[in-house]
Amino acid sequence: MEALGPATAVVSALALVFAFTNGFHDAANAVAASVSTRAITTHRALAMAAGLNALGALLSTQVALTVGSGLLEPDDVVGPAGLVVVGGALVGAICWNLITWWLALPSSSSHALLGALAGAGLAGGVEVHWGRLLDVVVAPMVAVPLLGFATAWAVTTGLRRLLAARPYHPTMRRFRLLETVASALTALGHGLQDAQKTMGVMLIALVAGGMASTGEAASAVPLWVRLSAAAALGAGTWAGGARIIRTLGARIARLDAAQGFVAQAVTAAVLAVSALGPAAPVSTTHTIAASITGAGGARRMRHVHWGVLGRIAFAWVATLPVAGVVGALVSRVLARLLGL
Repeated sequence: MEALGPATAVVSALALVFAFTNGFHDAANAVAASVSTRAITTHRALAMAAGLNALGALLSTQVALTVGSGLLEPDDVVGPAGLVVVGGALVGAICWNLITWWLALPSSSSHALLGALAGAGLAGGVEVHWGRLLDVVVAPMVAVPLLGFATAWAVTTGLRRLLAARPYHPTMRRFRLLETVASALTALGHGLQDAQKTMGVMLIALVAGGMASTGEAASAVPLWVRLSAAAALGAGTWAGGARIIRTLGARIARLDAAQGFVAQAVTAAVLAVSALGPAAPVSTTHTIAASITGAGGARRMRHVHWGVLGRIAFAWVATLPVAGVVGALVSRVLARLLGL
């Protein structure tokens, strides 16, 4: 590996800080339902999620290539000005992650990053592929939660009918094991999706710093980028998550083990299909929140805490524009300070 220039190294380090905040911010996605139904303890759940997040990050790179070459015009993100754009975007996304983590508010780290990239790119005079942004960010932002909600609702409704004649407590004990397995698969899917977004941004930084060509960035992810992103996401997952676990696991809806299993299994399936199929960068947070709502609402709508869901919906709508504005402001300030 060729030694990174100082500016490229700083931006790459910022990308890993983002991955770390993504880990502790979104750790709850994989384990919240299992912890809330007492299928697994918080400590064990976070340890499991950390390891599988890191493993999932190494299984594919297709989403990374989508982010690295599909949202900003690669030929415009070059030199110091390009690194300022990427650095500003990362600072914007990190700030949003920290704010929503402090508020214990589940929001999408993925959309924070992609929104900040668009905002910083616009402020830096970089061509933003708006059609691509609509296709890979905005459309899934609407479609995936609806899919998660509808699928979890339908599966939970069918499962409840199948289990109606079975003794409740022995059945729930079996589902706690299945729920833990589904949580593990969700953690794997989270790594498969979210670490790759960090890899994609690091690819943009390598091109801007002259460490890789646009052709190389569009075709392969260096091993050191994959390993460092996986390690940062796994470490962040191990470090945190308890604040948002409470919101996702207990405050959206009251779930039993069967409902928790459905919510986690639906989320894992959506993440895997989207990453390995169309290579679309999907939000783990939105998928699990919608799946928990669908699974909880299938039993009784009054079990869904609509006030909490309203706060999550607000963050869902606000993430892209707020992160975009912060990314734009930071990149402009950096450009002025550096005389670019």
